Amino acid sequence: MRKTAHRTVTNKAVRSRVKTMIVKTENQLAAGDVDDARKTMTAAISSLDNAANKKVIHPNNAARRKSRLMKKANKAAAAKTTETK
Repeated sequence: MRKTAHRTVTNKAVRSRVKTMIVKTENQLAAGDVDDARKTMTAAISSLDNAANKKVIHPNNAARRKSRLMKKANKAAAAKTTETK
């Protein structure tokens, strides 16, 4: 039971870090700050990969989240380029 409690706390911290990084990236994309969002997105993808490697989340879950994040980033970047033209 003690081991389970420790793992629960550790896994919760990892999940929280992943969610925080994703939300930060999405907020930057919504604000139109694509350059800073790219940097944050790199950290978010790294934390997703880390969580998947530690078996905190399923690898397909990590892949799905990364895909959705990249799709949003690409859409924001395309919108930014059309604004500047």
